[in-house]
Amino acid sequence: MTHTRTELAALLAGHGLDPSRALGQNFVVDPNTVRRIARLAGVGPGDHVVEIGAGLGSLTLALAETGASVTAVEIDRHLRPILEGVVAGLDVRVVAGDAMALDWNEVLAGAERWSLVANLPYNVATPLVLDLLREVPAIERMLVMVQLEAGERLAAAPGTPAYGIPSVKVALRATARIVGRVGPDVFLPRPRVDSALVEVVRRAEPAVEGDLAVVEELVARAFNQRRKMLRRSLAGVVDEATFEAAGIDPTDRPERLVVEAWGRLAAAHIAAG
Repeated sequence: MTHTRTELAALLAGHGLDPSRALGQNFVVDPNTVRRIARLAGVGPGDHVVEIGAGLGSLTLALAETGASVTAVEIDRHLRPILEGVVAGLDVRVVAGDAMALDWNEVLAGAERWSLVANLPYNVATPLVLDLLREVPAIERMLVMVQLEAGERLAAAPGTPAYGIPSVKVALRATARIVGRVGPDVFLPRPRVDSALVEVVRRAEPAVEGDLAVVEELVARAFNQRRKMLRRSLAGVVDEATFEAAGIDPTDRPERLVVEAWGRLAAAHIAAG
């Protein structure tokens, strides 16, 4: 049984708490929404799921209903005792800590393969997804709810307005797509924007060979001046011969390059010394 708006509001009021703006807390108060997220995550008995920002357990309960084993991470020391009471008797382990600073090897030591399913705080969603893709290979699949604009950037294709640094960094290590949209009415408090459900599936191997850090450095330089041609945004870093060796038109702009092209450019840059 997951929380309704009335039940969740009563939990907060009963403990003299309000949602923390500083922690980006927007609690889901619609049982249909959390069950939809759990269904889209495709988890069930035998699966290991980590949830970040579990809050008062609305999504946690829906994930536990699937039969999956859930590890619920929560930074707020005021909410953790309530969460522990909500999930008592279920196959849920509550972990205290900041997801941006956890020892993930320790947290995920109980299994080799994990799914992340979470309603992520808007203020950390993008860097957190990128960090986990880079640093935590045990998380093979993510189904995350994020601000719509952030979701569009994570899943954007080349040549689209949302395509940028996060899009390329995700594409290096995973495939991403928006699988649903969620309006503000299912949250407490109600945000001013819509949210997106984004599925991120880790690639068996990165999309390009070589040093991914070099790829990311070139991507960051180019997109920081995204309106300029590559020969201008990468001036002093990549010369005409390197563009030619990579088979890339230096008059292109960064949003036109697919991830494989960024890999070729990085390889040619390294070869050029």
